[in-house]
Amino acid sequence: MYKIVLFQPEIPQNTGNIVRTCAVTGAELILVKPLGFSTSARALKRAGLDYWGGAQVTLIDDLEDFLEKSNCPFYFYSSKSSKLYTEPSYSQDAILIFGSETSGLPDIFHKKWGDAFHTIPMKKKSRCLNLSNAVSIVLYEALRQQQFPL
Repeated sequence: MYKIVLFQPEIPQNTGNIVRTCAVTGAELILVKPLGFSTSARALKRAGLDYWGGAQVTLIDDLEDFLEKSNCPFYFYSSKSSKLYTEPSYSQDAILIFGSETSGLPDIFHKKWGDAFHTIPMKKKSRCLNLSNAVSIVLYEALRQQQFPL
């Protein structure tokens, strides 16, 4: 099933919303450290209600290493791309990668894997969508392409 990667997420409520989306779709959530919030049981419960137990959540230290060792196709999402998020033909093992709320994704990923970057259209001069909304838009497009194998 799909893997959602959040690169150094900062806002626990966004991550909580994404955990909920992963729980109801069967997607795995991968969080790249450092995180901008505590992963204590109390903090996580507050951010994601009772959905943390219903989703597979993994913490990793190094996204570049993770991607180099993966045999799965992967895609980055950024407001700095011109290719639409609807262009890829998503397979069910795709890795969908999103940057932090304030910094996005580091330039090293743009330089190394620039062709893997896609965007969600917005009005000109708009900075970005809310992270949890962006994840939902992309994940549901991938699910739609596979006829919603839930």
